[in-house]
Amino acid sequence: MTSPQSPQFPASSPENISAAVDETVRAVRARVSAAPQVGVVLGSGLGAFADSLTDLVKIPFGELPHLPSSKVVGHEGNLCFGTVGSVPVVCMQGRVHYYEGHSMAACVHGVRTMARLGVTSVLLTNAAGGLDPTWMPGDLMLIDDHLNLVGTNPLIGPNDAALGPRFPDMTKAYDPAIRDALLAVAKEANIEMRSGVYAWLSGPTYETPAEIRMMRLLGAHAVGMSTVPEVIALRHMGVRVGALSCITNLAAGITGQPLDHKEVEETARARRPELLRLLGGWIERVGAA
Repeated sequence: MTSPQSPQFPASSPENISAAVDETVRAVRARVSAAPQVGVVLGSGLGAFADSLTDLVKIPFGELPHLPSSKVVGHEGNLCFGTVGSVPVVCMQGRVHYYEGHSMAACVHGVRTMARLGVTSVLLTNAAGGLDPTWMPGDLMLIDDHLNLVGTNPLIGPNDAALGPRFPDMTKAYDPAIRDALLAVAKEANIEMRSGVYAWLSGPTYETPAEIRMMRLLGAHAVGMSTVPEVIALRHMGVRVGALSCITNLAAGITGQPLDHKEVEETARARRPELLRLLGGWIERVGAA
């Protein structure tokens, strides 16, 4: 039996947010007995990893209270449970975005649910535009840090101490141990990995050439429309975070070609075998640690 979907709740009410997370957790536990240890968020075109889980249980977002469904192509919109080796895992097969009209609270509700389910480490993935003209579509970038260029934050409003502190430290938003584990797996699998700073803009328009020049001057290496709010919400709750971008296109003004979401999906799908090995290896390594 499922609860009615109610994706909108006031971001200014911490009591409502915490209660909404608890309600989603109760609905999940009514359908899944496993206690996930590791979480993964799968971005545009990267959702196939969830289908590789052993003993897969898949719950559409729309069947869980307060978890809105994504309307973006390439985001299937399922909460998936299973194992990789002996490690219990929960995957968000797709995500919702700020540009879809959702509140910040709704955008991070999925990862807050993961945290309340007990995960201690989460790997976020996304499709991103590359800002370095020497990079190529299909490159993988480990995110070292980020620039929040949207002008909002999922923690704006009264703080809920049950979720985390009023002023969470973001000095090490991207956990060094998770980074090291990803690099070790990539080396073993002979997968080349770049690293850099990810800039978050709201979308849904792709960036202008002037905006790309600005972000390059600010030190960014990739740009996208997700991930940063989730990182903030997870660190607020004390969850260790890593993030990985699949560079699916070079950003506006670099190649002179128009940008298309179809290219994003196709490039992400082309890297599927490497990403499956990378994510699976990382989960087993982090789970063992």
